[in-house]
Amino acid sequence: MNVDQAMNKLKEEGYKHTDKRLDMLQLFSDESRYLAAKDVLEALHDKYNGLSFDTIYRNLSLFTELGILEATELDGEKKFRFSCSTDHHHHHLICLDCGKTKHIHECPMDHSPIYSEGFKVIGHKFEVYGYCEECGKLKEDIEKAKKTIPEN
Repeated sequence: MNVDQAMNKLKEEGYKHTDKRLDMLQLFSDESRYLAAKDVLEALHDKYNGLSFDTIYRNLSLFTELGILEATELDGEKKFRFSCSTDHHHHHLICLDCGKTKHIHECPMDHSPIYSEGFKVIGHKFEVYGYCEECGKLKEDIEKAKKTIPEN
């Protein structure tokens, strides 16, 4: 999904084109990672001084309902990102620090005994949380630095 596709989807579904919606979608496009509502508010606050959490949440919910954004929960907080532009089935690795994601092309459900249990699966979501290479290295460096600082 990209900004133009998202705006077209909104138009097809009968929703107005607004600068706030466009700027919100552009933010998700520029960031290409999971963002919380507070991240959206912080990014757009200077341009839209009266922007409220209610307006942001309403639009994030609408975007999710229309399949423009996908949502997950990280650290007890709902976060959003553009829906993947790929049509093939996949899952995600999600960095807990920066929110960047990578696709997992192997589905663990392909090897699951659930199907032999007589359970009809209608959907699933598989996310792996951890630290990307960049954030993992930074965490290691910080831990090393802490060990070299003498305690008082």
